[in-house]
Amino acid sequence: MDLYLVGHNYKYAAEQMLLSLFPDQRPVYPAGDLAGDGARIVLSEGEAVCTLVRDGLAYTGRAAVRPWSTQRERVRLEQQAVKLSFYRAALSSGVPKPVWGALTGVKPGKLMARYLGEGRTAAEFAADFDVDADRAALCEQTARAALDARASLAPGDVGLYVGIPFCPTRCAYCSFISSAMGTSQKLVEPYLQALLGEIRRTGEEVRRTGQRPAALYLGGGTPTTLTAAQLDTLCAALAASFDLSALREYTVEAGRPDTITAEKLAVLKKHGVGRVSVNPQTMSDAVLQAIGRKHTAQDILDALALVRAAGDFAVNMDLIAGLPGDTPEGFADTLEKVLALAPENVTVHTLAIKNGSYLAQRPEALPGPEAVGRMVDLAGGRLRAAGYEPYYLYRQKYMSGGFENVGWAKPGTGSLYNIIMMEELATVLAMGAGGSTKYTGPDGSVRRRTNPKYPKEYIERMSESNGV
Repeated sequence: MDLYLVGHNYKYAAEQMLLSLFPDQRPVYPAGDLAGDGARIVLSEGEAVCTLVRDGLAYTGRAAVRPWSTQRERVRLEQQAVKLSFYRAALSSGVPKPVWGALTGVKPGKLMARYLGEGRTAAEFAADFDVDADRAALCEQTARAALDARASLAPGDVGLYVGIPFCPTRCAYCSFISSAMGTSQKLVEPYLQALLGEIRRTGEEVRRTGQRPAALYLGGGTPTTLTAAQLDTLCAALAASFDLSALREYTVEAGRPDTITAEKLAVLKKHGVGRVSVNPQTMSDAVLQAIGRKHTAQDILDALALVRAAGDFAVNMDLIAGLPGDTPEGFADTLEKVLALAPENVTVHTLAIKNGSYLAQRPEALPGPEAVGRMVDLAGGRLRAAGYEPYYLYRQKYMSGGFENVGWAKPGTGSLYNIIMMEELATVLAMGAGGSTKYTGPDGSVRRRTNPKYPKEYIERMSESNGV
């Protein structure tokens, strides 16, 4: 879509709203002025006005810029007005209202927490951004969980993330930096050696600065693609490099059931891991095959039985609404089978079609937004009825229907790391390929430092740092 910005250069704000309302469109910035279909967004003192032309017909949306007290607040409120004017013009042109209204950000809970901190309500939040009341209530619950988590953190508490970018196979929806073991087996051992060096250096930094790890998360990829001996080496290195005496949570993604063995679980238990993820995504064998997984629903049941037999692990199970070949009825069957297993946490994701994933090449095979909405709403209602509470929430670009990802937990079992990471409550130090360290300042500002994305590049870079 042709975009014309007048009186400002808030491209990111305009593009966020464009992608939310017109997901098949991409921004173009022609010279001149609006002459055909497209959008012109004018920002003047106190107001943003959008003129949207679709099929030769013009529609107008307006949004006032609220008073500000600082330059930083001025920029935020002007961007908000730019988005709202575009949103209102689009809805007047016949675009269906999204459940999240004019909200486009990944972390709506941060905005809700600001409202609550200012003494404002979820109803005001919903009115300001045209958010459905049930989504505003969901967001308020997760924001309050984040505020409780913030209050529980001490100065100097940090999160640790360790990435293992290997999986048995690559899922059709995946755009993460992960490699299938069949083609990357030879990289695993050199990768692990490079990672051990980074762990050692990061541990030295944490000790020097007087920080202490509050939550430790091994993710990926699938960490349990490593052998039991490799997992033992990795966990031992973390224990040697960091003071884990104040650690409140230790999680390992054991997401793929075809990587879980009793021997590996015994290693994790020995090193104090208390939380694991066993992620079916679906309990339909046909859908599992469609997304490129080489295991069955029965394998998931068998893996969970191993986890329960190994000891007192809290279990998270991920589900995805909107997978190819799935239906609301099939998703409901998956949900019931998962609830029968009584995991402590259930995370319900909405499928996001990312560039670099196989599904980006064949979107015609996917359920439509209405069907996905039925899946997401079914999950929320059923999980509440089963005694789960929402504790963290985030959104992504290109999500089917513009819905959300929500972590649900039985009371007292929510993941501290997930809240810290999503709500940016504390510094998270990331180690491994594609890891993104986020330094969180006292004022809430965030600085990022990103590792090389791919295992081979990471090995080369860390070898230099390790003096090899």
